Amino acid sequence: MPSLSSLAHAPDPGAAVADPVRDVGLADFMAEVIEASRAQIVVVDFWAPWCGPCKQLGPALEKTVRAYKGAVRLAKIDIDKNPEIAQQMQIQSIPAVFAFFQGRPLDGFMGALPEAQIKSWLDRLVKAAGGAGSTAAPDAGFDAALEQAAGLLAQGEMETAQSIYADILASEPANAGAFAGFLRCLVTQKKITKAKEMLAAAPAELVKDKALDSVKTAIELAEQSAATGSAAELEVKLAQNPADHQARFDLALAHYAEGHKEQAVDQLLELVRRARTWNEAAARKQLVKLFEAMGPADPLTISARKRLSSILFS
Repeated sequence: MPSLSSLAHAPDPGAAVADPVRDVGLADFMAEVIEASRAQIVVVDFWAPWCGPCKQLGPALEKTVRAYKGAVRLAKIDIDKNPEIAQQMQIQSIPAVFAFFQGRPLDGFMGALPEAQIKSWLDRLVKAAGGAGSTAAPDAGFDAALEQAAGLLAQGEMETAQSIYADILASEPANAGAFAGFLRCLVTQKKITKAKEMLAAAPAELVKDKALDSVKTAIELAEQSAATGSAAELEVKLAQNPADHQARFDLALAHYAEGHKEQAVDQLLELVRRARTWNEAAARKQLVKLFEAMGPADPLTISARKRLSSILFS
């Protein structure tokens, strides 16, 4: 990183700042970034009014920094107004974000990130800096990051969710929620072998955490489902003989393997309706596994449980 000593000097860096988010230029860069970073992390956001991704990133970045209640600062630098700073920092594209500590860049990223990922990134840096200036509860950022990662995973935003889980684990390797989420990403990507290897290599205390129960079941289901034929082939077989309970059971597994969870549930419920005691109540037991893998709050779990109760107690 080029030296910034040639940039202009500025007013007293000890001056009180009510808002941790400030517009910074050439005149006060040394005070607001370099000198201020000797006591706490200062995040620098290089942006421009014409930059679309900057408009997306800016509010999330400001909200995240303000959540530290003054413990972390944010310096926003408009590169159109301050080309000298952008040139010194060798900014090639925006948005570009750098975290400064002890007078030098600590880490950075380019492009717009979701709020939870920004939070986990900044939490990791604060921890790496020895918690300098931080008054935030250590687990608060992780909880918010886990919540958003789960939402992203549910929406199919696999890479972003996995990146958030990885960021959390980089700061807190024993975080069971992040570990379970990372494994679930692998299962969704059908990387079952890698998921099993990670699970086998994890510390015993982490593996025993209840947060991993559902993902263990998901891995078991993925392995079980992989042994069936294709859903299309089983559909033909079942159409020829609707009373073929094994074909219907296998079809449910095939649907699950192909990511069609609702169809899998439908077939198992139909099998319970037709022959609830078949193969030692295999269909009902398989439904319970699906409910555990999907989680109790999943809308499909909730509706399927109601339908199952209706069949069993009708």
